[in-house]
Amino acid sequence: MALRRQFEIAFVGLKPGLHEFQFDLGNEFFLEKGLSDNPVKQAQVKLTLDKSSGFMMLKFEVGGAVNVPCDRCGNAIDLALWDEFKVLVKLVEDHDTMNEQEEDPDVFYISRNESHLHVEDWIYEFVMLSIPMQRMCTPEEMGGPKCNKEVLERLKNMESQKKEEDINNLWKGLDKFKNN
Repeated sequence: MALRRQFEIAFVGLKPGLHEFQFDLGNEFFLEKGLSDNPVKQAQVKLTLDKSSGFMMLKFEVGGAVNVPCDRCGNAIDLALWDEFKVLVKLVEDHDTMNEQEEDPDVFYISRNESHLHVEDWIYEFVMLSIPMQRMCTPEEMGGPKCNKEVLERLKNMESQKKEEDINNLWKGLDKFKNN
């Protein structure tokens, strides 16, 4: 429960203007979220809250590192996390209805009676969205000591076989016109 409290921001007592919060996320945070095979080595989230009357603009800056398998050779590589996300939080009377009707995922409504803002789910979502989709060694590292040479050789052989098949299939349909 104490872990959850660190992700609550008591915004009622904050003066209008900019406020910064820093979250350092460890393995315990991701295990609690149900991510047993956690690729995130370290993650830091800097939250800038710009409070105004009636709304708050939240800016999440994600940083850190992940250890993921390379899409090409399968060996583990370290990649940097970096991304920015913005969420507009509006204070309204009927927040449930407004959240159901809102089509923009970057706008969220809370009740005017709320005193705390829970950012734990946003932080988790934004860290997961920061993990690169394409996970490959850099061109300088490709074929280097960190790469799995056996896998790269198999890929090279499969590529040359595919080229030979494509060339043979290109002329295959012309054989029936040979004797005409």
